[in-house]
Amino acid sequence: MPTEDLPATTAKHWQDCTDVYDFLDQIRLRPGMWLSGGSLHDLQTMLIGYQVALGVHSIDDPCDFWHGGVFSQWLGTRLGGNSPLGWAADIERNTPDGSTPVEEFFHLLDAYRSDVAQNPTPPDTTIRLPGIEYMINTFVTLFWRKRLLTQATERLEERGFRVIRLGAGQWNTERDMHRAIAAALDFPDYYGHNLDALNDCLGDVACYGGYDDAPEGTGLVLVFSDYDRFAATCPRAAQVVLDIIADQARQAAVLQRRFFSLVHSNDANIKFEPVGAMPVMWNSDEWLDANRH
Repeated sequence: MPTEDLPATTAKHWQDCTDVYDFLDQIRLRPGMWLSGGSLHDLQTMLIGYQVALGVHSIDDPCDFWHGGVFSQWLGTRLGGNSPLGWAADIERNTPDGSTPVEEFFHLLDAYRSDVAQNPTPPDTTIRLPGIEYMINTFVTLFWRKRLLTQATERLEERGFRVIRLGAGQWNTERDMHRAIAAALDFPDYYGHNLDALNDCLGDVACYGGYDDAPEGTGLVLVFSDYDRFAATCPRAAQVVLDIIADQARQAAVLQRRFFSLVHSNDANIKFEPVGAMPVMWNSDEWLDANRH
């Protein structure tokens, strides 16, 4: 029976949906209302946003539609491979004649749910996004109340993160900062104790360090207390350190690794310049001016 012929009483407001599958049933019922132009990529983006919202609000609702998540893995097995563009591209590429990508998605969704029901994934291996609330808008998050910082770090540790605590209020010079970070992260003996060297070594730890063997492959968190005191003593270094962290955190994310920082300040009005900005760059084939003239 076409979905348009289903009784109207089966429709509900999205706020009344109980989980992601309930939500998807509403989209199945009225795809034209939810997906302008019938784009499966729009549905993929919608589900990624749904999963991010679950992480931000710490809601325990199984949602396996993240790129590389359980649904993608299942689909890759069924179709004989995955596209780097995500499951929407995989389904579009394999949509049979006489069907549409959206119709094919729901056909596959039914098969996926049936397989999951028969072979449930153990709870400790279900894909989640721990720590996403500290990565969705920025990789450096400020705290004023130490109680809230303590609660945040405890939650992260419970979710498998390696948390490194650093007392920035004890740093009277930039060199004090370098010594403390180098010791905490076990930098090599040749560490140069300057900001360029910090960028290099922190990048190695964030992108390739051995912290991803914790439950759920979580990640690394640098927690700075009393950072306002270091910022007052060494304002440039304090700004650059946060900029380095944000830059390396973004690069780590590209490698599907989690790295970010929580920063405590006794000054409730402290402000920093934006961190982690990326330049607009020429592609590698036209990097040299001579290759564009």
